[in-house]
Amino acid sequence: MDRIPEVRCLRSKLTTLAAGEGPQTWAGWLSRDWLAADPELAGALYVDGHVRLYHGQLTKLPPRYVARQKLCLRGTTDYWTCDALGQPFFVIERPIDHGLLEALRNEIVPRLLKEVPHQPTAAELDADPYRHRFVLLFDREGYSPEFFRDMWQQHRIACVTYHKYPKAAWPEDEFVTTEVSFPGGEVVSMPLAERGTWIGDRKKGCWVREVRKLTSSGHQTSVIGTCYHWTAPKEAAGMFSRWSQENFFRYAMEHFAIDLLSEYGTTEIPETKRPVVNPARRALDQRRRTLQSRLQQRQARYGVWTLHPETDPAEMDHWLKDKADLVEEIQQLEHELDEVKKQQQVTPTHLSWESLPEEAKCARLVPGRKRLLDTVKMIAYRAETALAAIVREVLSRADDARSLLRDLFTRTADLLPDEGTGTLCVRVHASSNPRHDRAIAHLLGQATAAEHTYPGTKLKLTYALAGTPPNQNPGSQLFPGDQEV
Repeated sequence: MDRIPEVRCLRSKLTTLAAGEGPQTWAGWLSRDWLAADPELAGALYVDGHVRLYHGQLTKLPPRYVARQKLCLRGTTDYWTCDALGQPFFVIERPIDHGLLEALRNEIVPRLLKEVPHQPTAAELDADPYRHRFVLLFDREGYSPEFFRDMWQQHRIACVTYHKYPKAAWPEDEFVTTEVSFPGGEVVSMPLAERGTWIGDRKKGCWVREVRKLTSSGHQTSVIGTCYHWTAPKEAAGMFSRWSQENFFRYAMEHFAIDLLSEYGTTEIPETKRPVVNPARRALDQRRRTLQSRLQQRQARYGVWTLHPETDPAEMDHWLKDKADLVEEIQQLEHELDEVKKQQQVTPTHLSWESLPEEAKCARLVPGRKRLLDTVKMIAYRAETALAAIVREVLSRADDARSLLRDLFTRTADLLPDEGTGTLCVRVHASSNPRHDRAIAHLLGQATAAEHTYPGTKLKLTYALAGTPPNQNPGSQLFPGDQEV
């Protein structure tokens, strides 16, 4: 109860910062800066949809399939674009979602064509017919031979995804154990094989590189792509690094916990030219599938009874009556199915948003504060990723880096300003683990060497662990059990 005024003050501050188009403009500037800061990482971009669940009662959002819970739940879909390390560049909100391919065509690709740095010129692309501008990687939802073909022919953008319809297994003697270097620095040995494959039909299909990985169980995971300049190990490393993007979603939900500060409110969905699914047609489609399933079950039962008729005279009358009832039920289901098919023919699959019945429409969740919080999450994750890379330099277990940082963020620290030397020392209290403190000391030494100033002052920031003089490099501190070399 004591923290309620603080929460209210924070919500009020967020409301002020989220007003207007400020958060979106700020996020756009940051995205361009991040893309320009590391052109190599910006050359391979990961796109994935993430459902933001909604449990409120202000509007009835359409249900969406949530893979992490294997359920259809109400919410909105956001499409995140990240680098190979899982660091996000920007997020696209879709109040009316038509799938990953539609979001890629209409919003993500046009934005990337403007913002991705160091793209080859038209002359360079003409000189090398297999060179691409950049690579898009996504899951099976984006599998579309037509989309692959359009991206390559119109923009020279390469696409990589899992093969949705792989053909027969390849001979195991084609697979060669290969060292694969992942973007994070890990090197893994895996059996790989490569072929050229045509996907799609003759008119709308395209030629792709297909790389397969042989697992210990004998299953072959197939990855396809139009990145013709990449090698098989690079394509495999690129696609199998998608876990880093999933890590961001999970990590942000578990440890940032700032979505609780989102505002509660709705607004009208702006006019859109994109059609939406007709709810009447959706109901007819569902009814048709139900009738077809029931009809197939009854027909199969009738076939079994016909192939294996009753031979016991005492049961013959009962068997004939059940068979006649089954025939009558089949005929009734066929009649109902014919009626549904006729209704489907006169019911449009899609409608414009304005033509939807009022009871089928939904409102949009107010986007202002969410945009601001999404931007804060991106900044926090990218900053923590950079800090984790420094800590891993001296950690024997690289997986402990983020947990060590979370512990550091909650430690007590002393602020020691010194106007004479123009410094502000942040003295962090030590923990009970000397090995962890040695990693933290290494990080504090790097932070001191950066020579940042405290905002609003001219005081240079220095960092140290408790027990270390402020003017001593924290990275040189020795702990019990260490030996000076």
